[in-house]
Amino acid sequence: MDFFELAGSRYSCRKYSERPVETGKSNRILAAAGIAPTAHNYQPFRIYVLRSGDALNKIREITNMTFRAPLVYVICTVESEGWVNEFTPEFNAAELDAGIVITHMMLEAKEEGLESLCACWFDNAKVKETFGIPDGQFPTALISVGYPAEDAHPAKLHTKRRDMSEIVKEL
Repeated sequence: MDFFELAGSRYSCRKYSERPVETGKSNRILAAAGIAPTAHNYQPFRIYVLRSGDALNKIREITNMTFRAPLVYVICTVESEGWVNEFTPEFNAAELDAGIVITHMMLEAKEEGLESLCACWFDNAKVKETFGIPDGQFPTALISVGYPAEDAHPAKLHTKRRDMSEIVKEL
């Protein structure tokens, strides 16, 4: 698939079918995370896969932002492993790196015929406690993945974009 077709057709899915995601597809999504570039290749992230009924019920009790997807990835940043810019020591690249990883995962999900949604609206401490995520790892985002329901569609704002002249300046 052409990159612009792939990226342009991907949307934040808010309604999934009950069809489970095959292990092979889930593994390819994880492989896409593994090849994502990170600052100094430090890879300051951890991924937890929520697939079992018990794990999915637990995350659904914490947030409704998974939209009942049959597969949810918890993306955690590990700040102590993030690259720090010597010119700006308050900048730690761990969250930026996680964003790159998340993008790779969502695009691979689309390539696999799935839809996804990245959510940051959840009680991070509750996720950490519920799933026994170790100290030093911070639940940064949830990626819901699955087959879209027959009546799933992009949100109204999906195609609303600023004009490039508003966001790009050539120097």
